[in-house]
Amino acid sequence: MSDYQEYLAERDEIDYLIQQGYVIKGVTENLSGAFVEFELPASSMSRGQQQYERLHIKTADARKYFSVLLLKQAQKTG
Repeated sequence: MSDYQEYLAERDEIDYLIQQGYVIKGVTENLSGAFVEFELPASSMSRGQQQYERLHIKTADARKYFSVLLLKQAQKTG
């Protein structure tokens, strides 16, 4: 898979969780990429959904993408 195709797949995973109502709760970065932790707020929770999700983001472009989303999220709540 090309780097661009991998980025698109990671971006789609992030977008899907955001559309489901998840918010970014934490990021852990290391040499193999970033682990982004998402949490579903209690007000958005419905039966059968998990409350937490964790994605391993490997591409630099996807890391930039979730960083922008995180900044927008912080401005919304700030």
